[in-house]
Amino acid sequence: MSLDLDRIRAQFPALQRDAIFLDNPGGTQVAQACIDRTTEYYVEHNSNRGGAFATSRESDRVIENARQAMADMLGADRRQEIVFGPNMTSLTLSLSRSIAETLTEGGNIVVTRLDHDANISPWLHVAEAKGCQIHWVDFDVETGMLNLDSFEKALEYKPKLVAFGYASNALGTINPVKEMVDMAHAAGALVFIDAVQYAPHGPLDVQEIGCDFLACSPYKFFGPHLGVLYGRYDLLESLNAYKVRPAPKLPPGKFETGTQNHEGIAGLLGALEYLQWLGQEFGGGYADEFNGKHKERSLELRQGLAVIREYEYELSRALMDVFHSVPGLQLHGPTNEKERVPTFSFTLEGWRPRKLAEALGEKDIFTWNGNYYALAVTERLGLEEQGGMLRVGAVHYNTLDEVETLGETIYKLMVKD
Repeated sequence: MSLDLDRIRAQFPALQRDAIFLDNPGGTQVAQACIDRTTEYYVEHNSNRGGAFATSRESDRVIENARQAMADMLGADRRQEIVFGPNMTSLTLSLSRSIAETLTEGGNIVVTRLDHDANISPWLHVAEAKGCQIHWVDFDVETGMLNLDSFEKALEYKPKLVAFGYASNALGTINPVKEMVDMAHAAGALVFIDAVQYAPHGPLDVQEIGCDFLACSPYKFFGPHLGVLYGRYDLLESLNAYKVRPAPKLPPGKFETGTQNHEGIAGLLGALEYLQWLGQEFGGGYADEFNGKHKERSLELRQGLAVIREYEYELSRALMDVFHSVPGLQLHGPTNEKERVPTFSFTLEGWRPRKLAEALGEKDIFTWNGNYYALAVTERLGLEEQGGMLRVGAVHYNTLDEVETLGETIYKLMVKD
């Protein structure tokens, strides 16, 4: 069953605004279910945790329900493998400090030039502090694909930690994560995956991938500003966490510093309920792909994300047709819709990225310009000094008509200029 875009868009109050939201890689609009859960928390359950009274117990239940729902989305073995935090960057920096204690001087760490800096700088800091060597994995500047030969060569140094992204937040590239995890484990490394950019666009299964750690951000999949870290329980249990003394000694609490964003966690539950609704309403055709492997909520979440993925292939093809039709536009990244998420970055002859973003913004088409913290990408492409690129990112609530309007608007801007 295909998506009913009218019903989908009705779930997002922000879409009533007369604008085209193509700034989604920086953060999507939130589903009504997220808003409802957040409001319900404030009105009915607002309390700190662990108290001997009703609202505290209710708050505990909401948070643990959200934790289990997130475990179901990611395919985690248990909810205690899910850690909440303010954002992916903070969680990664915190975990990197814990992992640093397991490293020794002269050890090796692998990072890639295709990553967001939140999955680079934490490991650079660790290397500097521990006297470790960083090995960089390159990508093909023509295709935007990660160079697996470069990755294999980096693994010859027997790194203790390998960090890479599931999908590039700049070029849209989807990496062959299962293959890369297997290669890294064979070399004796732990694997940390940044799945922030991939999470809104397709099913995730940490057990199938086999990674040791994976981080994502609910505000990229129709939820609140929040960070989520998955870690294998045995690793979370064994690592030292930097916390105040009365805090929990076991995962996940040992890694959750201070009072959490309870209302945001409640909103996350609503966002996951929205994805579950998508699976129930539109994802029945994908039941055979996942059935037998997952329980009901986990299955429905995967069905919802699978139907999103299928529709977004169509959006990606339409966007590429637009970009290829514009003279002077240079698109960076893969040209096969199944090798990318619908996140596209480009330069346009005669236009600085900021100027183009401002011109589109005046037409109520929202896009991003710059490097989007993917500094290694813009440096590798030689575009950092030119202001980076213009980024357009679609999600499943975007329409083909919006893509057509984007193309017409860029063409008119060029003629006017």
